[in-house]
Amino acid sequence: MLRKTIFWVHLVSGLIAGIVIFMMSITGVLLTYERQIENWFARADYLQLDQQSPISTPIADLIALSKYRNADFSPDTVILVNHPGAPVTLREGRNSSVQLNPFSGEEMQVGSPALQEFFSTVTGWHRWFNVAGENRTIARSITGACNLLFLFLILSGIYLWLPKTWRWVMFKTRLLLNNAAPSSKARDFNWHHVFGIWCALPLGIIVATASVFNYSWANNLVYQFYGEEAPQRRQTSANEVSNTDSTILSSTNYLNLDQLLDSARQITEQNLGQWQSITINLPDRNTDQIEFSINQSLGGQPQKQFTLSLDRSNGEMLNMTGISDASPGQRARRIIRFLHTGEVLGFWGQTIAGIVSFATLLMVWTGFALAYRRLIKPLLIKF
Repeated sequence: MLRKTIFWVHLVSGLIAGIVIFMMSITGVLLTYERQIENWFARADYLQLDQQSPISTPIADLIALSKYRNADFSPDTVILVNHPGAPVTLREGRNSSVQLNPFSGEEMQVGSPALQEFFSTVTGWHRWFNVAGENRTIARSITGACNLLFLFLILSGIYLWLPKTWRWVMFKTRLLLNNAAPSSKARDFNWHHVFGIWCALPLGIIVATASVFNYSWANNLVYQFYGEEAPQRRQTSANEVSNTDSTILSSTNYLNLDQLLDSARQITEQNLGQWQSITINLPDRNTDQIEFSINQSLGGQPQKQFTLSLDRSNGEMLNMTGISDASPGQRARRIIRFLHTGEVLGFWGQTIAGIVSFATLLMVWTGFALAYRRLIKPLLIKF
């Protein structure tokens, strides 16, 4: 009786959430190597330099140029990639940025705008059907609820996968693909069980971590597990103004940004080795220290991200922190963010996430096919 009840709840849940799960899975496949693809296109547009490189424009001058061209633009971070021909990126908040030639100060366009728009659209579909405005909240609640149903499908599916008779021949039919299935129904049954059990663990992690993004209670549970309180999101006040004009950043009381960057590079290479990018968090007028965000990967690997603080007056290191210096709850939350995409484990983690997302497409397809044969086809035969 218990098994039969779980089966029918499993089937109905699959029918309710199947289309949304299919949508999240196919977009997940498309996003598997997003960072690598965008980086590959961007590098194709980097400057090709001779052995004798030109002299770089001071960072403070690049900031002044960007503000001269657009008085409303007030960058709060400067991003430098570890490549001599890469642009200097000035960013205000999360969505406003400009890329400049590090030598001439002219604007540069690297990467493919069409590709960036494609990934942005796919991400929008993955999260909230790519809708905007007030409808986004409704769409996100739907994807969140379907994600929870997906988690139930995985857990109940593991239970239903176990054969009633515990014999090796029964396990074998659910562990290995049967290329000689006698019918399409037998093939779909085999595929649904085989792909389901082999993908259950990584897929369960991907789906469970998504719940942390969708629901505040799930996010709070992560911190409560370690006896901590979840941090409150800081709201930026409208009257917070960034003091990043060139006169402030070139103050005689402090080293200039290029001197501080050189110091950050040396300290990074001495303590960490190679780096992928350095982000300068532009300081306020009266702040005596400056922070650099060091990334040894393309992103998505918090264990390779560090924060370096320097004394602005002499460029000496005040401290360097990484994920190991965070509280257990903070560490878990940062890792969970990129467990969902597999990026925390690098290329192979992303590959596993992409493979199980593709396998989910097959499970949804075979699940609908089996449900059709059980529920719909008998009715059609009668009529």
